[in-house]
Amino acid sequence: MSGSPVKRQRMESALDQLKQFTTVVADTGDFHAIDEYKPQDATTNPSLILAAAQMPAYQELVEEAVAHGRRLGGSQEEQITNATDKLFVLFGAEILKKIPGRVSTEVDARLSFDKDAMVARAQRLIDLYKEAGISKDRILIKLSSTWEGIQAGKQLEEQHGVHCNMTLLFSFAQAVACAEAGVTLISPFVGRILDWHVANTDKKSFEPLEDPGVKSVTKIYNYYKKFGYETVVMGASFRNTGEIKALAGCDFLTISPQLLGELLKDHSKLAPTLSVKAAQASDLEKVHLDEKAFRWLHNEDRMAVEKLSDGIRRFAADAVKLERMLTERMFSAENGK
Repeated sequence: MSGSPVKRQRMESALDQLKQFTTVVADTGDFHAIDEYKPQDATTNPSLILAAAQMPAYQELVEEAVAHGRRLGGSQEEQITNATDKLFVLFGAEILKKIPGRVSTEVDARLSFDKDAMVARAQRLIDLYKEAGISKDRILIKLSSTWEGIQAGKQLEEQHGVHCNMTLLFSFAQAVACAEAGVTLISPFVGRILDWHVANTDKKSFEPLEDPGVKSVTKIYNYYKKFGYETVVMGASFRNTGEIKALAGCDFLTISPQLLGELLKDHSKLAPTLSVKAAQASDLEKVHLDEKAFRWLHNEDRMAVEKLSDGIRRFAADAVKLERMLTERMFSAENGK
């Protein structure tokens, strides 16, 4: 006998309880951290890859990416771009050895306003995964949730069968447009919404259920479930475990290793706060957004406008730092010979 359900519940960690009604995803490029928490999926971004690429444990992957860039040749810029794409895919491939589900790999944020360039870059990443023997079904291509990014996602899904994860999502307008585009998954950011409210309003702390990021994701989840959209809602960018627990029941939650560790040590009882039943009872009304309506509605949300711009700039800055690191590896050593 394994003991009474009550005792067993008391012993279970918050992380194990969360996994019973939400798919847990690890938000990290450090695949050694993934072993510990046994997530279903994993997400990466330029900032996470930059951090992991500087760790001694991953220098072999960096060297392999550098060798790939050199081997393809071309201009210095082309070699760096090819090495960067290869590095993202090498990290993704290693992560996929440790998880049963999918890994998210991000398209360069500097392409956020160029639909065709995003589509081309996504296809290149998928081709690199294919060369590594990995099916596109195990990959989610991350795209910024600009209008152009959302349309790139629509094209990749409809015409190429490529699954997309729409990231840097802060507004209800972005969520509606993503649902109408039929993308596989969205990543509405929780913690960065909280950051904005702490910085720009008089209120400096929030109870989890009153947290503006939690309320944003709850509204999006309820809208998707009420109107039967199949797009997966994956809450992202958490600042504390209170936010995570307040979104228990959400389709997916992507969580940093630090917060996964805190949930593992937490043995308080956890119950789902989001449900399809509650969503269907909500008073939300269906919205349709063409490009003009999307741009207007998104622009009405000052927080979302500022955080989307800021997020693109930050990811772009880390992409530049990663390229500088690869440039030093590829060309400084050559120059010093």
